[in-house]
Amino acid sequence: MAFEYTAQQLAELLERGTVQLVDVRTPVEHEAGRIGGDRHVPLAALASEAQTIDRARPVVFYCRSGSRSAMATEAFRSAGFDAYNLTGGLLDWQAAGLPLEPADGYVADS
Repeated sequence: MAFEYTAQQLAELLERGTVQLVDVRTPVEHEAGRIGGDRHVPLAALASEAQTIDRARPVVFYCRSGSRSAMATEAFRSAGFDAYNLTGGLLDWQAAGLPLEPADGYVADS
């Protein structure tokens, strides 16, 4: 899929404040560890929350490994959003040495 960002690319975009970041994992996964500045919208609630996501700004979806967020990305692109997926999900983010919140956060099993 061409509409993906690596963890490093996403970190740079977040630093610039140019993208919205949405975590589509479960509440338990989100509590365990997350990327700072994200918005938590579980995959099951995404359709009903779609109107609350800003169409004027690119949106990046993420999950644990990138598969659930890939589905969200595809659905939102089909609906006309400028949507992207975090390749490899939170696992790749952590592997790249990028920070999680809270400070002792971890990638929970789905």
